[in-house]
Amino acid sequence: MTGKLIVFEGVEGCGKTTQIVRSHQWLQTTFPQAKVVVTREPGDTHLGLELRQILLAKTTEHPISELAELLLYAADRAQHVAQVLKPNLADNAIILCDRYTDSTIAYQGYGRGLERKIIDQLNLLATGGLESDLTLWLDVDVEISLLRIKSRGASDRIEQANLAFHQRVQAGYTQLAAANPQRIERIDASLSEVAVAAQIQNVLLKYFDN
Repeated sequence: MTGKLIVFEGVEGCGKTTQIVRSHQWLQTTFPQAKVVVTREPGDTHLGLELRQILLAKTTEHPISELAELLLYAADRAQHVAQVLKPNLADNAIILCDRYTDSTIAYQGYGRGLERKIIDQLNLLATGGLESDLTLWLDVDVEISLLRIKSRGASDRIEQANLAFHQRVQAGYTQLAAANPQRIERIDASLSEVAVAAQIQNVLLKYFDN
């Protein structure tokens, strides 16, 4: 089996982290000979962890500018691709990645309103052209996702953004999925944890059978 980059995307509270854990366990059982790696953006390198703390910290004094936010995410991605993604793909690993380039388009493009051309250029520079083989978009209404976040208690800087921001992000994912049907698979994330996992497993089975 050759290396594959499988990305999990969606708004805050869509259930990505939970489903990545489930998918990891399922893949290891289904394909016991495969190397399965779980990773995330931002934060899965030493540099990325420091950037994650900066990006998600709640602060009202000297808030991070929108452009600075974009550049910090790009820096994390460049290090992540070089240190984690490319070496593991070269080792024929199945990589389950929590967020990748679509997050930047949805959050910094649609959410923050930054120019798409600049985002695309930065994504290309940071990734060296490395795209996901498959992206699983966990689609859930923003109102539901924000209720899930509230039930967890503490929230980070991105999660605390207003409803309109999260709605723009969701609209971004919707348009990205429509424009990239060959790469992005929609998962109905409004269902139970078990039902969502079953959808993902069906998509993965079909993907690896091809």
